[in-house]
Amino acid sequence: MEFDVVIAGGGPNGLMLSCELALSGVRPLVLEKRTGELSEQRANGMVGQVVRLFERRGLYQRLTGDGKPPEPAPNFMFAAYPLGLSELSDNPVYTVLVPQRRIEAMLAERALELGVVIEKGRELGGFTQKDDRVVLDDGRETRYLIGADGGHSTVRKLASIDFPGVTTDRTVSRVAHVSVPAEYVDRGGLRVPGFGVIPPFLHQRTERGLIAYAPFPNGPSMISVSTLNIPEPDAPFTIEELREAFAYVAGFDIPFGPSDKGDLLRRTSGRNTRIADRYRDGRVFLVGDAAHVHGAIGGPGLNLGLQDAANLGWKLAAAVRGWAPEGLLDTYESERRPAAERVTMHTQAQTALVGPGPEITALRVLFGELLSEPSVVRRLAGLIAGSDVTYDMGETSALAGHFGPDLGEATRSGRPLLVDNTGTLAPVAAPWRDRVDVISTPLDGATALLVRPDCYVAWASREATPDPAALRRAMTRWFSAPGSAAA
Repeated sequence: MEFDVVIAGGGPNGLMLSCELALSGVRPLVLEKRTGELSEQRANGMVGQVVRLFERRGLYQRLTGDGKPPEPAPNFMFAAYPLGLSELSDNPVYTVLVPQRRIEAMLAERALELGVVIEKGRELGGFTQKDDRVVLDDGRETRYLIGADGGHSTVRKLASIDFPGVTTDRTVSRVAHVSVPAEYVDRGGLRVPGFGVIPPFLHQRTERGLIAYAPFPNGPSMISVSTLNIPEPDAPFTIEELREAFAYVAGFDIPFGPSDKGDLLRRTSGRNTRIADRYRDGRVFLVGDAAHVHGAIGGPGLNLGLQDAANLGWKLAAAVRGWAPEGLLDTYESERRPAAERVTMHTQAQTALVGPGPEITALRVLFGELLSEPSVVRRLAGLIAGSDVTYDMGETSALAGHFGPDLGEATRSGRPLLVDNTGTLAPVAAPWRDRVDVISTPLDGATALLVRPDCYVAWASREATPDPAALRRAMTRWFSAPGSAAA
């Protein structure tokens, strides 16, 4: 077979998966129906653990261009409530403000460096599954096929995978890049006479709807308005329509104009919240929006989808190379479905909390009182970052199942790592030397760690002389018994 894995969809999730596969020595092919770069504005950045994952792979600095490591965000939002996070002892909320097109372009560049083949202008029209391969509609064969082709996934439909959930058609969201007259800009926020200053990058809720102002550094300013009571007209969306909706929600008409720094002008009706009935059908897998769709509030989409890709990539590579333990591929869904369920839960909850009406206002008063408790803020921070989802590693240590610590450039290889600061574990790990690297680096709270390629801790010890049998069990569980193929 010319390609081990074919990925339908060349967006961020498909490209990230191709990079993960290529790092592991697997030959991926990406099929993308678009012939050019992403033209429309989608996500405005990344939120959560994916920011640290990018840093682990050496991608964060490529994205930002400043060489600095990521830092936790001192503030964020939940359902239009400002969250002060700077007082948290271990703040998990990391952010980076870059448009999705830049993320996609950077990942495409990295994929090409790693030897990934990307075929543009190619949309998958069909496939047939065999016992040991998948045959594409053009006759080419591959070991596995991945649907990374979005919420209307062709792969998901061709695999007859159901997509249950709910669709609501009540809310109309309007968003555009705009120019803002200088007299309405106040210390980075948007000054609305009779209303007050709308802080930047934070949603503002009124009993008529939800508004947000986002003045991107060195880029365009963006205005977003969501309402229930202004239906979508038949005419094309315009800046004037956005102004009318903004005035309805905020009570004042600000003369926004078109932006000369951006081209976003989008109106959407309704919301979809859906999770695929299953993430796998034989040799076909789903990642990102092909597996789950949800509200955009809080920006969790790339955090969820890109971590899907990192979770699946090394497991597929292990299967292709012949050393995947029995059931390893099934852990993709068992680990990532709970993450999707958490995101769909909290985006639906936030959507309810920002709705119009006095009864929602009463609910918000009560919820606001709860936010005075540091434990509630900490709980929400974990929910936003996705760090409240841990994986079952079959271990009882406090670190196992959590996203691992920064191990420097060692994680850039995408290989499993054994961190041994005791000097006793190299002989134990020797039979796995073809697939697990042994390193030594300072750790907090542990003397040894076994870290999977997706940077989650599979095993940990605090002992000066760790139990070798426990390490062998963990390595066999995730990386198979010594001597299995690693071609």
